[in-house]
Amino acid sequence: MIKNKKLIAAVIAIVGVIAIAVISVFVSNNNKARLVAAEQKTEQIAKKKKEAKAKAKKKDLNEWKRPSESKAYPDLAKHKDAYIKVSIDKQRVYIIDGKNTLYTMKAATGEKGSPTPKGTFHIQNRGDSFYNSESKEGANYWTSFKDWGVYLFHSVPTDKDGKYVESEAHKLGERSSHGCVRLTIPDAKWINSSVPGGMKVVVQ
Repeated sequence: MIKNKKLIAAVIAIVGVIAIAVISVFVSNNNKARLVAAEQKTEQIAKKKKEAKAKAKKKDLNEWKRPSESKAYPDLAKHKDAYIKVSIDKQRVYIIDGKNTLYTMKAATGEKGSPTPKGTFHIQNRGDSFYNSESKEGANYWTSFKDWGVYLFHSVPTDKDGKYVESEAHKLGERSSHGCVRLTIPDAKWINSSVPGGMKVVVQ
């Protein structure tokens, strides 16, 4: 009888050990499955972030080809007192009427060695394109605001063949010109075609 009890106890103990082992394996597998799922989810999130970043970067690389804002350019016929403000600190050009900013453009003003002059000026002459053999740069849609053709609003730079220099085009938003104010192609074209002669230009 005692032997039977010992045998039963031994069997129960063995079954208990096996049960614990099975439960441990189950829990371990379950944890592994959760860990794998978590890792896969993390990888998916990281992949989506990477794709979004790449898409944003691609979009930024093409910003010089598009208007700075998604809204329409202002109708200056309805804003007789509008003027242009150039912010060197923010590298932006603003079309302003009174206290209202009608439009904001991303820009690139002069480098420290050839800064864009500060002060109050007025729109002067304009033209379709130019090329400077000394600086080996040109641009399209130029509009002068000082010294009659010296300091201009114009598109991102072009080479001697009239092709846009993308390495320079990507510098919008930083001081990178020889003193002029670089703009996206559509922004420069709009100023060239829509801003009237004599309009005030404030550079600060």
